[in-house]
Amino acid sequence: MTAPRDPLARLRDAAARRADAGLRRTLRPRPAGTGGLADLASNDYLGLAGDPRLVEGAVAAAREWGTGSTGSRLVTGTTELHAELDRRLAAFTGSAAGLAFSSGFLANLGAVTALAGPGTLVVSDQVNHASLVDACRLSRSRVVIVPHRDTAAVEQALADRDEDHAIVVTDAVFSVDGDLAPLRALHAAVRTHGALLVIDEAHALGVVGDHGRGAAHAAGLAGEPDVILTVTLSKSLASQGGAVLGAPEVIDTLIDTGRSFIFDTGLNPPAAGSALAALDVLETDPALPGRARARARRISDLAAGSGLETAVPAAAVVPVFLGEPHAALRAAEVCAENGFRVGCFRPPSVPKGRACLRLTARATLAEPELTRLEEALAKIACSTGRSLHT
Repeated sequence: MTAPRDPLARLRDAAARRADAGLRRTLRPRPAGTGGLADLASNDYLGLAGDPRLVEGAVAAAREWGTGSTGSRLVTGTTELHAELDRRLAAFTGSAAGLAFSSGFLANLGAVTALAGPGTLVVSDQVNHASLVDACRLSRSRVVIVPHRDTAAVEQALADRDEDHAIVVTDAVFSVDGDLAPLRALHAAVRTHGALLVIDEAHALGVVGDHGRGAAHAAGLAGEPDVILTVTLSKSLASQGGAVLGAPEVIDTLIDTGRSFIFDTGLNPPAAGSALAALDVLETDPALPGRARARARRISDLAAGSGLETAVPAAAVVPVFLGEPHAALRAAEVCAENGFRVGCFRPPSVPKGRACLRLTARATLAEPELTRLEEALAKIACSTGRSLHT
């Protein structure tokens, strides 16, 4: 009798191939505090993750409401705290209404899948975040992927459609390159063609615009009935969770039909409490977003000054392109040797040949840290041979 196949053999083989290509991922538990490394990897753009005001907001919520929401938001998972968070997020971004989810990923899944479906075209930028990509795949709609930031291609897709309805989905600030979507032009396109525009503000909320109210607000689109925003609470707001913001009809649709809302446990109260505290901080310290953007521009200037390929940041994300995965891994090692924790992005997170470091600025980044970063970037340029000066 032939021995049965080992069902895990293909997984081991695939892992070995990823290792050879420099594409294995490793969990690296970090200790409390800095662990001896300055943070240029996290999404804590405003430096609020350890802020005593947010900690107290979480603690106060836990004391009053407990540690868990106890159920889905349609059953027992909506407390008065959740209702306040819904209202505050909508008011902060200039939206008519809001609905908090347990993650930004689920907010994107909920928004796109509830608003799309058969008879609706979905148009998506080719470098949108994975949560939007997965939402498109699950939408049961015909999906057209358009070149990055190509408004003409969006307009053409909308004009050529046979479907009665259409949705355009885009990141506001793209998560690796850190560039800004052409939101005004996209809105003009959807307005002309009777479509909806879904904007993922994950990397813009708290960093872009007046008081950090986001890219849509800065573009003058706040409160437009054909604009839907999705946000995460886990980046600038230093908490956990997400939300969809838009017209009351959109929120009602999500409550009635949004599967990632209906069938998921509500956001835990401490996360809601800390997010509300972060909104308080933004409203009382409006200079924080500008400081984060200024640090990002400084990091970009340092990378360019070292001869490394980078981009002008729209918010707090600064890429440093190294080409192949092994070069990016080596660059991340150089950063760690010089006291920095950085992001290292390789396929499939980025296209082949575009492996990079993703450096994320913080409003609290100090001048001595920037001086040390300049030295580390110069070493990367030498050790990887990627300097544009040679």
